[in-house]
Amino acid sequence: MQTLTQFYTILHKDLLQELRSKEIITAMLVFSLTVVVIFNFVFDPGSAEMRTTAPGILWVAFIFAGNLGLSRAFAREQENSMMQGLLLCPVDRSLLFTAKVIGNILFIGLVEIITLPVMIIFFDLAVGRAWPLLLAILFLGTAGFATVGTIFSAISANTRSREVMLPIMLFPVTVPIILAAIKSTSYLLAGRETADIWPWLRLLIGFDVLYFFVCFLLYEYVVEE
Repeated sequence: MQTLTQFYTILHKDLLQELRSKEIITAMLVFSLTVVVIFNFVFDPGSAEMRTTAPGILWVAFIFAGNLGLSRAFAREQENSMMQGLLLCPVDRSLLFTAKVIGNILFIGLVEIITLPVMIIFFDLAVGRAWPLLLAILFLGTAGFATVGTIFSAISANTRSREVMLPIMLFPVTVPIILAAIKSTSYLLAGRETADIWPWLRLLIGFDVLYFFVCFLLYEYVVEE
């Protein structure tokens, strides 16, 4: 119970702070919607080319918006030495990492929930009964990206050029997650069978689990340094 209370307290602090400022969600939402609207004017409405490139555009919007949110999340913790205050609390560092990851997943997920219907309308995508699988792919891709992004944003937060350092470190490591998420979404929207999507889903799940445990173990050393 004490562990759950500590986890809830850290997560509640982040959610309440964002609810009051709306700084991270607003920036991510504006960015992702701007990307969708701009690419909507690049292709002819309803064209086959638009439907083919839609999954890539969708994940480009989510990944870059998520990067923007991750960079701001830990930059805010550096203000008034809030991160030092968290580290002084009698809380396990791995618990702090898990709460941060869940908070980032919720922030990015909220942006995805708002952006996805706009994307479907603008690009005339046929989802049909594939909604549950599409949401599962979005969750798995977001979870893996947020997990790696949390630890890298903690590293880059102490640098002068953190807005530049974060994507430089983050994007090469998350290539398997981004690739698997795009391929899964592309096959799903193309109406392919679940058997064709499953290998990419399996790859996505595998990297999510691997990255979480590696980052979970390394986070304590990262924040202490």
